[in-house]
Amino acid sequence: MRLTKQTNYAFRILMYCSANGGQLSRVAEIAKAYGVSEPFLFKILQPLNEGGLIETVRGRNGGIRLARESADITLLDVVRLTEDNFSMAECFERDDAECPLVETCKLSAALREALNAFFGVLAKHTIADLARPHDDISFLLGLEARKEALAAV
Repeated sequence: MRLTKQTNYAFRILMYCSANGGQLSRVAEIAKAYGVSEPFLFKILQPLNEGGLIETVRGRNGGIRLARESADITLLDVVRLTEDNFSMAECFERDDAECPLVETCKLSAALREALNAFFGVLAKHTIADLARPHDDISFLLGLEARKEALAAV
């Protein structure tokens, strides 16, 4: 199974917000940190917001932040919001598959078991796990320089 680019960046957005310690994060800063466009990130924010993983604050001083503690957001939560299809084979997609083995197929059962194992592993890991150690990630994303600049004001 291959996750989409949107899911990859959804993880990154949430990691950035986690590393930012509850402060509002600006989409422009996140886009700059990861070298992607703001419109691309805005597209990803919608399902994260609707799914209750982030909250948005509008206005001149607005931004985004985690809606829950990063330790309470599993990777499975993110994947369920950002991935459209978990079909590993054609027969997963349709009830009217043309294969005569569809009712007793061992391949289908094995793939379903593998998918469930994949989901089980994702459920064990959280955004907090990905954002550790916070100091290293904050530095790499340029958050430390931002915090120093804000403290100087």
